[in-house]
Amino acid sequence: MLRYMATEEFIQALKLGQKEYKEASAAGKQLHPLVLDELLSDDIAESVIDVGLVDIPAERIVGVKASGRVTAFSATFRPLLDLKTEFGAKWVSLCEAHLGETGITDPIQCYEYLGNFYVQEGNKRVSVLRHFDAPQIPAYVKRVLPIKTDDPRNQAYYEFLEFYKDAKLYQPQFRRPGDYGKLLKYLGKAKGEPWTEEERRTFRSYYHYFTEAFAAVGKDEDVIPEEALLLWLEIYPYRNLASFSTRELKNSIATLWEDMVTNTKEESVKFQTIAEENEKNKLISRVISSWDQLNIAFVHQQTPDDSAWVFDHEMGKKHIEEIFGEKIKVRSYYGVSTPEQAELIIQQAVEDGAQVVFTTAPTLRKETLKVAVKYSKVRFLNCSVEQPYSSIRSYYGRFYEAQFIAGAIAGAMACNDRIGYIASFPVFGELASINAFALGAQMTNPRAQIELKWACVEGFPQTELLADGIRIVSTQNASSELNACSTNGTYLINDTGEMIPLGTHIWNWGEFYEYAIKEILSGGMKKEKNSPMALNYWLGLDSGVIGMDISARLPQGVRQMANLLYVAVKRGYIDPFGRKIVAQDGSIKNDGTILFSPEQILRMDWLCENVIGRIPVPGEILPECYKVMQEIGIYRDTFSIAE
Repeated sequence: MLRYMATEEFIQALKLGQKEYKEASAAGKQLHPLVLDELLSDDIAESVIDVGLVDIPAERIVGVKASGRVTAFSATFRPLLDLKTEFGAKWVSLCEAHLGETGITDPIQCYEYLGNFYVQEGNKRVSVLRHFDAPQIPAYVKRVLPIKTDDPRNQAYYEFLEFYKDAKLYQPQFRRPGDYGKLLKYLGKAKGEPWTEEERRTFRSYYHYFTEAFAAVGKDEDVIPEEALLLWLEIYPYRNLASFSTRELKNSIATLWEDMVTNTKEESVKFQTIAEENEKNKLISRVISSWDQLNIAFVHQQTPDDSAWVFDHEMGKKHIEEIFGEKIKVRSYYGVSTPEQAELIIQQAVEDGAQVVFTTAPTLRKETLKVAVKYSKVRFLNCSVEQPYSSIRSYYGRFYEAQFIAGAIAGAMACNDRIGYIASFPVFGELASINAFALGAQMTNPRAQIELKWACVEGFPQTELLADGIRIVSTQNASSELNACSTNGTYLINDTGEMIPLGTHIWNWGEFYEYAIKEILSGGMKKEKNSPMALNYWLGLDSGVIGMDISARLPQGVRQMANLLYVAVKRGYIDPFGRKIVAQDGSIKNDGTILFSPEQILRMDWLCENVIGRIPVPGEILPECYKVMQEIGIYRDTFSIAE
């Protein structure tokens, strides 16, 4: 009886193999399992280490060690040879053993390379077990270590090796560096923390559950379940994988699908650095007449009385009310203190009729996305930087441009060559602002040194700088919200304690909101279903979103220099980072010929040579800053706090 059943299973497997072979041939795809010996060369393999006997995921078995009998199998190890062959007879015998009481007990022997497995001995066992959808196959594994390179896949693999030491799991296999850190953060695990057997078993179960739902929904070959899971975990708690029904899980993946596609494809993430009005906006008076009224909502974490940041955005709201009059209806929502409350309030804004929702803090990004995926016809914009989602757009300012000018002023005014700088948090763009300030100071005073303090750690930075004899200090409004200092901008403290402003950056959010509303009224900012795009507005002096108040109390020559710099940066004649740049460690970051990309500027994690101080590590960050660090911190991939 078992022999008959095994024979029938072979016939079925053979049909599937032949079908797979024909379809692959017609599509120009891989016909047989990969051959490791053909992939490797002396210059890409560093060493081979013995991993021992482990259970490996069957789906990660992609090839064979040598080319010997590779043509006997389709790419997924389905049989291609006839039943009457010796191959067919051995396959049926193995299948019979699998269906019997003992099963297939002998482990296979294989090599692991970059997270995939290549069989040295046991090809037919793999074929039989995969035919019956075995999730794990016992194997004696030898690991081929690649030589370390700058390739993202290579870097991700070496992060996997660290992950494997703790988790003893071959799934997931990420393609991008940093993703293992994200996963640990979402799971509430620390790097270097060993996993229990129960944690491994739970994750395998949850991961299998997710990948099955993903396979039922997914339609893009470039999107892999590992990366889809990361985005899903950014929105939903890990524990929800246990509580979601299959239908609920599939629906949650489906709502996030376009964002998963965008998050996977680098070319789908775009920075718009200049708020240029398109031709349709020139016809705004005619276009507006086709709208009865555009309903707009602003969602703030605090009130204008409590936060200068919110006050500036509310001034932007006032600006568009004056510009568009009765053609728009605007409502503000204040005091969002918890993630649950944020989601409810954003949801409420939509239910109140909002067609455009501006959430004005990066810490509202996750909740904004969670609501946005439910309402494709509503435009959602979050005030943050570098987000890879198509369901929402982000907007922020190139603050470093203003700080470059402020640094030039400070350098020219620093009689003792020492300048203080109070930074807010180590977040995307903050290091660029510090470095731009340092480069500006270095341009006007080659001896200038920047004493760096942080408002997000213990201490009183302004008091400490003054006690150290520093009289010129630059800071931002974010710092004042942490009660670190009382003044915004760059200023001189004279002998009487008077704080004399030298140059102060200005946020003109109304300029962006006017642009955004015009764009929407002219038919823009629609979510593209066929080719989703993540658009990040990153606006500088040229857009008017950021301005500079150059003090009239400056010496005439310094003021004239600052005004010339302002015009030059605004018009693109001067790039703050378009010069030779030496970092603290002596490395050359720019020889003067490199044009930094937006990503390189936003993700700076180094300091210029004339900066005295360092970047605080996560353990030094004050608890009240954790949420910001999780959303836009340079450590966000690994910065974990208890939910």
